[in-house]
Amino acid sequence: MKEQYDVIIVGAGVAGLNCALHLPRDKQILLICKGNAEKSDSYLAQGGICRMQGEEDFESYFADTMRAGHSENNPAAVECMVKSSPQIIDELLALGVEFATKPDGTLDATREGGHSQNRICFHKDCTGKEITSCLMRHVSALQNVDICTDTTMLDIISDNNECFGIVAADNASGKIYKAFADYTVFACGGIGGIFSHSTNFRLLTGDGVAIALKRGVAVDNISYIQIHPTTLYTAREGERCFLISESVRGEGAVLRDKNFNRFCDELQPRDVVTAEILKQMKKDGTKHVWLDMRPIDPEEVKTHFPCIVEQCKKEGYDVFKECIPVVPAQHYFMGGIRSGLDGRTTMQRLYAVGETCCNGVHGANRLASNSLLESLLFAKRAAADIAENYSAVKRLHAEYAADKLVLSDYSDPKGLLEEYKNLLLAAIAEGKGELK
Repeated sequence: MKEQYDVIIVGAGVAGLNCALHLPRDKQILLICKGNAEKSDSYLAQGGICRMQGEEDFESYFADTMRAGHSENNPAAVECMVKSSPQIIDELLALGVEFATKPDGTLDATREGGHSQNRICFHKDCTGKEITSCLMRHVSALQNVDICTDTTMLDIISDNNECFGIVAADNASGKIYKAFADYTVFACGGIGGIFSHSTNFRLLTGDGVAIALKRGVAVDNISYIQIHPTTLYTAREGERCFLISESVRGEGAVLRDKNFNRFCDELQPRDVVTAEILKQMKKDGTKHVWLDMRPIDPEEVKTHFPCIVEQCKKEGYDVFKECIPVVPAQHYFMGGIRSGLDGRTTMQRLYAVGETCCNGVHGANRLASNSLLESLLFAKRAAADIAENYSAVKRLHAEYAADKLVLSDYSDPKGLLEEYKNLLLAAIAEGKGELK
């Protein structure tokens, strides 16, 4: 890690990678991630990524997104995302992402809860891994990008509501660094790591949101947290919950109670299905309900959901012969650092994209398979805004801000992250957030 960069990006999921990929090649970029390159929720995404199925699908896709978000969405953000979706998919195809195709060679599309029709492009049941890995290959080949793994952001360098870089720690050595930049982009993911049961990687603890709260950067809808209806139940605590993709229900799987009777419409939005499951669990006095994949053609299960089949097998379940136990768990964060459609936050030179930001596109509840699309699109728009409006920081001003920081204050990174966790939990309990 050098001391001076043009742009620093915190996070190596699809948002951070796509931002780096779209920044000018003459800019020196630092991209850091808290773990290794595969420890991002982008990598875990199973279901797929939405694509508007022609102009005639606009109103339907727009309405589905607004309905899932309880009409608390920012309509301008939703319109931008829906209309841009074909271009984003085309760009991924050009990069080499391999989406499932029909026999005639056209893109296949599946359906998930809350969608009125099939519009989700996918790669088996590991779409996120396919996209993230492809983006990482391209970003890793760039000569202007330094990638530092196992590096934790501890704070930003700021003064007078202007950001000049970050303070970071090397997780292995514990060494603390200052890194200056003309622009800083938060793409540091969700907050699942602060919850006992979550589909997120444990290291994703909302550090960027906590730092924003601490430094006076506006945060919206911090209590808007999505619970995914179906994760594989286990009695073991402290593990990341394995998600059973919404696409499984989209292809015909059904939910059953303790007596193996179907009890709800599985294709309602996630919050509705979650509520139905929790209600049924309380009624039955059980710790889970059952998901039955047997209504799906076995060949479809083998080709579309191989990772799910394998994980269930490891846990002792044969999805072709029996139901599997599922339970809701924390999954996604609709709130976050306030940002516009260009990724700008309320602090100058600081951008936020992906799950760590809140531009209102998801409203109070994210529609299935909009997350990868949203992250890719608005990260690209942030990169374009930085490039179009680039201006260099006066070095003395940045150093003055950095001199106000005492590096010894960061000598206990674990303690600081615990402080951030408590700050977030308190803010969530208070329901902080202004965007309605």
